Amino acid sequence: MAGKLKARLGVVTLGVADLPKSIRFYEALGLERRLRAAGEDIAFFQAGGGLVALYPWDKLAADAVTPDQPRPPAFRGMTLAWNCGSREEVDAAIAQAIGAGATLMKPAHDTFFGGYSGYFADPDGHPWEVVVAPGIAVTPDGRVVLDD
Repeated sequence: MAGKLKARLGVVTLGVADLPKSIRFYEALGLERRLRAAGEDIAFFQAGGGLVALYPWDKLAADAVTPDQPRPPAFRGMTLAWNCGSREEVDAAIAQAIGAGATLMKPAHDTFFGGYSGYFADPDGHPWEVVVAPGIAVTPDGRVVLDD
């Protein structure tokens, strides 16, 4: 093999306490469940150019050779982002998430970087930022593209 490999992010796997409940939540966000042939022990969702996977928390911890306990009660040092094309889309996305069972963490607001964003948490506490930001475009198929 010639040259250095480029790392790429294809799937974000979230550990969840109640897989059927989380599947319903992510379907209510509008994500399309795919690869059902994988069975009912894991769920994959198409999310623009990448995937979100849901897997039972304890099984994910075992697979990653990480202790299952204690589970962090608060911020885990990372967020997921739902990039939008407008302020109105940000507001609608947050409303949709809250309607699906999310918890509002921070209402949408103007940001220091010239964007507009807010935060919600999914049923397992995974924080999502919903944001429109200068220099970041969203293609019609949901892929996120950065300006040069």
